[in-house]
Amino acid sequence: MLNLSEKAVSKVTEIMGQQDPQPNALRISVVGGGCSGFQYSMAFENEQMPLDKIYKFDGGLKVVVDQASMLYLDNVNVDYVETMEGAGFKFDNPNVKSTCGCGSSFST
Repeated sequence: MLNLSEKAVSKVTEIMGQQDPQPNALRISVVGGGCSGFQYSMAFENEQMPLDKIYKFDGGLKVVVDQASMLYLDNVNVDYVETMEGAGFKFDNPNVKSTCGCGSSFST
């Protein structure tokens, strides 16, 4: 199960509302790359694939995840944080064994 905090849902919904045309969903996936092997990807989506898992959140937000990424996103919590250094989405993944020094990639 993938979970988005209320702040993350609110921020995604806000950003989606600014798009023209407005996308149907947010796609969260795991892609190869970075110094530790994998990176998270977030992109707006207008089409779902047959094997996608669809999560529905408050306000009508739909999040789609492809079957391969589900292996890495089980029990992941996504939050939106604002700090003195900046703002962005934070992934809390209990399955991660190590991350790179900059924190933008991980391995399992």
